Amino acid sequence: MLSRSGIVLTEEEQSQVEVADMGLGELHLCGLQLITYVNTDRYCAKDLVLLPRQTCPEHRHPPLGPNNPGKMETFRCRWGKVYLYVEGTPAASPKTKPPVGSETYYTVFHEVELRPGEQYTIPPNTLHWFQAGDDGAVVSEFSSMSRDESDLFTDPRIRRDAGL
Repeated sequence: MLSRSGIVLTEEEQSQVEVADMGLGELHLCGLQLITYVNTDRYCAKDLVLLPRQTCPEHRHPPLGPNNPGKMETFRCRWGKVYLYVEGTPAASPKTKPPVGSETYYTVFHEVELRPGEQYTIPPNTLHWFQAGDDGAVVSEFSSMSRDESDLFTDPRIRRDAGL
């Protein structure tokens, strides 16, 4: 999918691709593949690769102290289609569904459909989740510093040590 989207990885980057199943062991349903290019105290850049209908579960990036309101991120679709769900007025007819068996852990349904070249910025501490379309998707993420250990997932079964 990366090559289809025109993204070229070095050999070192290829060896550092993270496969995140969120601790659920259902990668085809819930998780993603990611490449972190840079993650400093000032900014972060990643590419997220989602298999067809693969879902990154609902979570938020909470404040981390008086001078850190939490991670703000911009998603820019590079290839495929991704459906992003954030807080707001729920879609009347959502184009996706949460993974079977995990529906109770998905609570926000304001739908933002992103196609190649389109982007959306998620404010800090905002509940969100996303799912690839039928062909999968490649999404670039530009954000403030990423601290995975502080992400709060709605699903208490989720375990993340690195990546998002």
